[in-house]
Amino acid sequence: MAALASAVDLVRCPWPGEDALYCAYHDEEWGVPEFDDRALYEKLVLDGFQAGLAWITILRKRENFRRAFDGFEPERIARYTPRKIEALMRDPGIVRNRQKIEGAVASARAWLEVMEKGPGFSRLLWDFVDGRPQVNHFRTIRQVPAETPLSRAISKELTRRGFKFCGPTIVYAFMQAVGMVNDHLVSCHRHAACAALAARHA
Repeated sequence: MAALASAVDLVRCPWPGEDALYCAYHDEEWGVPEFDDRALYEKLVLDGFQAGLAWITILRKRENFRRAFDGFEPERIARYTPRKIEALMRDPGIVRNRQKIEGAVASARAWLEVMEKGPGFSRLLWDFVDGRPQVNHFRTIRQVPAETPLSRAISKELTRRGFKFCGPTIVYAFMQAVGMVNDHLVSCHRHAACAALAARHA
């Protein structure tokens, strides 16, 4: 019982609320440095689908997205035909937005280009922070920016390379999610844990 109570009483960033799925995402994924090329593609695409929606909406549909988009394997998505796109538009398990679906295909093709001709998707992104997560020390949600000069620079480069739905705000949310920046509030139990992960890459 004591262990259960301590888990419930953990101090978190306020945005997950009390939703169990959201809390698990916050505790286990958000802010953890991600270096896998494919996983980074998946997260960028899902952040693009989030545009105009709450992240919890995407999170609840994530397994449906993974099923519909062939496990987010860019090599497969890059070959999607108009017929496949129409099938996705009829899938109630995902966000049926044609521009975002077509954007995922365009981004898969851009991802392949980066992988085949260098420097690799993970390297491209992490080079912007010299391979080391940036640790912020915000005390309130109001202090956390929606975008930064760095997210604008990454957005510009991704757009230049053909990626879609990667504006500065989307890119900053992505950077937070994949641990390029640690934006857990200093009072959150995950701030120190993610900072320790960042230190391993210093």
